Formats: sequence, C-alpha cells, structure tokens
Amino acid sequence: MQGNSKSSDEAPRPSSPLRAPSPRERGEAEDIAIIGGGIIGICAAAFLAEAGRNVTVFDRTGICEETSSGNAAAFAFSDVLPLAHKGMIKNLPKWLADPLGPLSIPPAYLPKLLPWLIRFWRAGAPAKYEASLAAQAGMMKLAEAEWMGLLDRSGTRRMLREAGSLEFYESEAEFRASLPGWAARERFGIGFRHVEGESLADLQPGLSPRFIKGTFVPGWKTVADPKLLGKAIWAYAEARGARFEMARIDRVATDQDGATLTLADGTSRQARQLVVAAGAWSHLLARQLGDRIPLETERGYNTTLPRNAFDVRRQLIFSGHGFVITPLETGLRVGGAVELGGIERPPNFNRSKALLRKAQQFLPGLNPSGGREWMGFRPSLPDSVPVIGKAAGGRSVVYAFGHGHLGLTQAAATGRLIRELVLGQTPPVDLAPFSPQRF
Repeated sequence: MQGNSKSSDEAPRPSSPLRAPSPRERGEAEDIAIIGGGIIGICAAAFLAEAGRNVTVFDRTGICEETSSGNAAAFAFSDVLPLAHKGMIKNLPKWLADPLGPLSIPPAYLPKLLPWLIRFWRAGAPAKYEASLAAQAGMMKLAEAEWMGLLDRSGTRRMLREAGSLEFYESEAEFRASLPGWAARERFGIGFRHVEGESLADLQPGLSPRFIKGTFVPGWKTVADPKLLGKAIWAYAEARGARFEMARIDRVATDQDGATLTLADGTSRQARQLVVAAGAWSHLLARQLGDRIPLETERGYNTTLPRNAFDVRRQLIFSGHGFVITPLETGLRVGGAVELGGIERPPNFNRSKALLRKAQQFLPGLNPSGGREWMGFRPSLPDSVPVIGKAAGGRSVVYAFGHGHLGLTQAAATGRLIRELVLGQTPPVDLAPFSPQRF
C-alpha cells in the first residue's frame, strides 16, 4: 500500500555486520516506527534520531526511491499561494480541453474525483484562502530556517543552489493577472522584482521572444539533486541510530500500548509510537485508524536531459503552461503539470513528451535527446495545506503527509513539528490549520 513512485537501479545500502540487533531481533517493540522513506519520513527520522529516539523507517522500495527522487528540486519558500488561487479555477475549462495540457483528468476518473474538486473550489473562498495563505507563510518561514540548520548539521550545505527563480509571462494581460499574487507574497516579506528587455535576457540568455516580462525571486533555492540530498540526509539520520526495513505495510491498528503494523508478508511489528508519512498512500492507512482525509494524487511528469542540453542559469517557471525547468548536478529536468488520476492508472508519458516539446519552443536550441522520463505521485489536499497532527483514534499515531508540490520544501519543518508532537513539546507554529480532523 505504501510508497511513492518507481524504484531505481540503486539498491539500499546493506547493514553493517557489526550493527546492534534491532528491536525486532530482540523481541521488543519499536520505539518509533515511520511508514514512508520519502523526504518527509527521512527528515522526521533525522530530527527524532537527533533527539536520541530509536527510529525505524519502513518503505516498500527504499530510501528516497519514489516520488521524492524525481521532483523539481526546489526549496520553494516563497510559494505560499494555495493552488485554488493560482489561476487553476479560472483556467480549468481551457486546460481540461487539452489532454496534454497543464491539467488533465482522465474522464473515467472524474466521478471519483468530483468530491475533491468541490472541496478544492470551496477552498478558494476569501476567508479560507486567507487562512491557508497565513498557514503556508508561517510554515515556509519555519521550513527555510529548519532546512538551513539541517543542511549545516548534516554536512549537506554544499548541495544547496541559491540562484533564485525566474517566472515568465507571454502578455501584459498574463503579467497583470499575476500581480495580486505577488502583492500577497509581499505582505509576508517575500522579495522579488519584475524584469523585462535586457534584464530578462541577462537572467536567462537564449529565451524565446514570446516572453515579454518575468519575475525574478532571488530567495528561491534549489538543490543539486533531490534524490541525492534525500539519501545524504538519511545517511546522517542512520549515523545517529535510525534504521531502515524494506517492507510494505498493509494494515495499521492501535491499542493502549501503541501501534501494530502488519506487513505484506503477514508478519507484524509493534511500535510505541507511529508516524504515517507514506505520501499518496497515507490516507488509506489513516482510514484504518478512523480518519477520513480527502487526499488526491497529482501525478507529475518530467524528463531529465543531459546537463549540456542547454545553459539554464536558474529554475525557470512557465506558470501559464504548468511546468518548470531546473538545472541539476545530474542533468536538466523539464517537468511539472498535473494529472489528477489516482495511484492505479499506468503512466501516460505522452505528457512528458508534450512538456519537452514546449521547452524546445521556449528555449530555442535546447537539445531534447538522451532524456529519462519519470512519473511521480504528489499527495495533495484541497486546501493545499498538509496534514500534520495526531490521529483521532490513537495518541500514539501522528500524520505527516499531503504536502502536494511542496514536500521537499517543507520536509525539514515537518520533521521539526513531528519531533515536537512525538516528544510532547510545544510546536513553533500553530498546528490547528494542519489538523487531520479539519475536514
């Protein structure tokens, strides 16, 4: 049930023969079990291990092998606007008319998706928008501080890229439509500047003249490669005693002593405390614990080209087309868009190809050959705010999922918040907007 996308050919590192026996081998309950080896689970493990707790992470494929391995690599700390107010409602009819456009919904999946879409539409109401905006802004401030600290403590600061981002507009009307969103960011102290002409060309040479203006965000950051960063953070957590067990968790239950995890092979594990951080599969486990959480799956596509495909200076954001281009240590990643199609349907890599064709139009001279296609599952909630809090049916269980496009960005903040919840300490932000019971 639990996991995040496609496993790679990189096998998990074998355990040392001199390691201490695990709680299972000693016939004891785990102290803390975390379901999910993506970036959220990894960061939670790191923060808890730093606090001296014994942590075991369970995942069906490995550490950072699924959705967290192939994202756009952004620390998008300025991305505070809920999706319902990023033009998605207004553009929905136009986008849906194009099966390979920025947003796609397979017709057969629409009846199942309809309740989520109604919640998404309601999340755009002014009062709900302001609440979500404030919650995300506070979360982003915490996320930046916690990531910078974790990068320093783990020795991974060298993987940070601080070149900013550049967002593009093809018309004055598109630019003017973006201004309320920039005004909202400005209220929360987010820096940016609008550019055109030579200033735009200097920030990204070789751009198509169809883009007449842009917005440069100097505080936007990216990482060298999200998979490599995740594995490096895990190595830091493992050095502090965190453990990994490759296993698919099919069922969870709670009692007065903690939680029971039933594995796909029929065996079980006991844990005094449980963290559910299984990405797009998390709501299925939460339902077993009595929490019905309206999580949907945004299927994201990309193609990673060789590094020399084009000289991209920083992350480029084509918001009107729903995708970005990111220069990585391991290649040039072209991807994004949204396919609301659940976790069962096979990938439609025509969407990756469509994004690549657009990238060639926007960056004339881009070499599209030699790319690797990929699809991952973004766990998304209708109000764009993740679930971080205790399960209704058992105080021994906490949830950490539903970050949508912002899992990498908010992972360190979520790790800090999970640590405070597990240790019974006061979180640095109000967790009411993130409550699993808010629905």
